[in-house]
Amino acid sequence: MTEDRTGYRDALEHSEFRALFVSQLASIAGTSVAAVALTVLVFQRTASPLLSSLTFALGFVPYLLGGGLLSAVVDRVPPRRLVARCNVAAALVAAGMAWPSAPIWLLLALLVVIGTLTSLAGGAQAELVRTVVPSAAYVPARSLLRIVSQLAQIGGNAVGGALLVVLTPSGAILANAVSFGVAAVVIRVGVSDVPLSGRRTESAVLRDSLAGMRTVFAMRELRRLLLLSWLVPAFTVAPEALAAPYVAGRGGASSLVGVWLVALPAGTVLGDLAGVWRLGARSQRRIVAPAAALSFVPYLVFVAHPSIAVALPLIAVAGLGSLYSLGLDLRVRDAAPEHLFARVMTLNSAGLTTLQGLGFVLAGATAQLVGPPAAIAIAGVCGIAAAAAFGPWRTSTESYASEATVSSRADA
Repeated sequence: MTEDRTGYRDALEHSEFRALFVSQLASIAGTSVAAVALTVLVFQRTASPLLSSLTFALGFVPYLLGGGLLSAVVDRVPPRRLVARCNVAAALVAAGMAWPSAPIWLLLALLVVIGTLTSLAGGAQAELVRTVVPSAAYVPARSLLRIVSQLAQIGGNAVGGALLVVLTPSGAILANAVSFGVAAVVIRVGVSDVPLSGRRTESAVLRDSLAGMRTVFAMRELRRLLLLSWLVPAFTVAPEALAAPYVAGRGGASSLVGVWLVALPAGTVLGDLAGVWRLGARSQRRIVAPAAALSFVPYLVFVAHPSIAVALPLIAVAGLGSLYSLGLDLRVRDAAPEHLFARVMTLNSAGLTTLQGLGFVLAGATAQLVGPPAAIAIAGVCGIAAAAAFGPWRTSTESYASEATVSSRADA
């Protein structure tokens, strides 16, 4: 007997999901364009590589603020309104960043504001996805949003470089403001309002957010799934973090860095496509831990200092293992009580982005000590260990129901 499989068409046939899809495509592509432009702008004004690289680092920091310390907001504003308002606010902030005479400190501060708004919108958007598509189409819907994020980042980086030929950096940043505006309009027009699923309290936002984090992490299975979803990507980014030094160390042309940076996202997209097209929900749940662990096996080959021609296919093959995310999405959805779902997804986005940022730093620091090839191999060992320690190796969801019951009684 074969498993019933649900494909991308089952998600895309719903107009409200199509609106979410277009909105995400617009905002991420615009943000990627702005990241290139802002980095160039900061370097032009300061001639400081440190400040220039800081613009990328600050893209991760706000997720601790918005996704962690302000996560209770998702239980106080209906999800469609929260996503639309965050995009409108981000459009206004981005427009302010396009002011040609804006001081560097103001640009960096506004960048943190945009990151905070984006992190808040992330949990609300996940709630909308869960609401606007049938349960069986949830995994394809989440997969499509991951794919569009990867493609929008790749395309946005390329377009950002091209736009700087015809526009000033400030003009390219203004394009980001327009993209946020488009995203807000699409959400406002194309998605219906849905009621809040969370339980609002009278506590202050900060206290409520911290209490929600304690509640989420008190649930053993959910805690394990979140740690897996954070740690695996943290070690996965090692080849991307070390692209330039690895290519230079093997005598490659600087143009190969761009090809290198495309290899992992390309493998990731193919992994998602294969997982949705070929696997049913039961198989997707079952292979979470094995797929996550196997995705790091190609990294171990880097201990032999492979040539660039060998390294690129290895990185792409590693990306195929990303199909573990499909089953992980299902497991997190099943493990999270409905009234905590938006909060869980906000925390998940915050932890994922923050740990990825730390992963870049850790990979660079390790490479400083042992060299890029060994650092990538070490990341592979750590990734396999994380999958072994936190990966779900069973398919039963009985503990989800029991933990959800305990959580509901505690909240009551």
